[in-house]
Amino acid sequence: MHLQLQQPKLKERSCFFRIRERAFLARTNFLNGNSITNRISLFSASNPFKNCASFSSATAATPPLEMGVGEIKEKCKKWLWKGQFSISYFVSNRDEQQQEVEGSASNSNPPLLLVHGFGASISHWRRNIRTLAQNQTVYAIDLLGFGASDKPAGFSYTMEIWAQLILDFIDEIVQRQTVLVGNSVGSLACVIASSESNRNLVCGLVLLNCAGGMNNKAIVDDWRIKLLLPLFWLIDFLLKQKGIASFIFERVKQRETIRNILLSVYGNKESVDDELVEIIIEPTFDEGALDAFVSIVTGPPGPNPVKLMPTISLPVLVLWGNQDPFTPLDGPVGKYFSSLPSQLQNISVFVLEGVGHCPHDDRPELVHEKLLPWLANLPASL
Repeated sequence: MHLQLQQPKLKERSCFFRIRERAFLARTNFLNGNSITNRISLFSASNPFKNCASFSSATAATPPLEMGVGEIKEKCKKWLWKGQFSISYFVSNRDEQQQEVEGSASNSNPPLLLVHGFGASISHWRRNIRTLAQNQTVYAIDLLGFGASDKPAGFSYTMEIWAQLILDFIDEIVQRQTVLVGNSVGSLACVIASSESNRNLVCGLVLLNCAGGMNNKAIVDDWRIKLLLPLFWLIDFLLKQKGIASFIFERVKQRETIRNILLSVYGNKESVDDELVEIIIEPTFDEGALDAFVSIVTGPPGPNPVKLMPTISLPVLVLWGNQDPFTPLDGPVGKYFSSLPSQLQNISVFVLEGVGHCPHDDRPELVHEKLLPWLANLPASL
């Protein structure tokens, strides 16, 4: 059901050039000889988001029930995908957490599958799992190449492969119609999966700052990207040289480098704690992590969400942090998604003020304020 959305308040915000995810930002600054926290372009723009409801961080919200990373890791399981790739996943529900409450929903509520973004993993949902699991079974997955899942040497990663992984996981493990919840590149994988599913595996879609592609090659109509295209091509060439790629990757995965990148993309700086830094850093030491980094950064961008969204008739909830430097609201992807409620009745969009690229970990209480009522209005899962 489409929600009537209102004009958000105008707010000046810093808009950075959109470098595809954390790795792109780090290596570009490194090659330029600049500090990782420097930015090339800051500007103010008129507000194009007349169809989006604005949701302030000052709004009263219920504090999230955080789950420890150690507990998440202990409960993770393994699934052999296609008979050869080990995929790490997590499942939690009300009974496991002993959080049954009177009047809570039954198992007829559709399960959720949480899909992380670039460089992240299951533990990035540490501030969401307990809250969401009070009413529904919650699954989370490490995409191939990330977290504790396999990182096969020389593998060519694509958005389509991740989308197929999601669909196969629902079919083989969840075995029920599922609501997909994704962040960044994980959102795009969920969009592709939803558009390709012909087995009624997906019954709802939640997008948190959806990416426009696996990397910057997808965003060709943003002047910030056009300005930097020659640099991107040079970096792609350099990353295909094994020695140079290894040197750059070692610089990118330094603890302080990761912390600075996270501080630049989170609106709530207090959310960038030591635990978060470790969540991002730990998988980078796995065998195959360098190959995954290079393949994802230099590979094809994948299907364009602009072409896919009109093909999706499922209920869709879009939440967008307005302080996102990777997919800014005034960039082509942000503008497109903000316009969708006026075009498609199945889509609702809300702008989260003071929130960055990872709303679920940045300001989880704001995400839950919008997500929980939306989930409660979904039909029962088959």
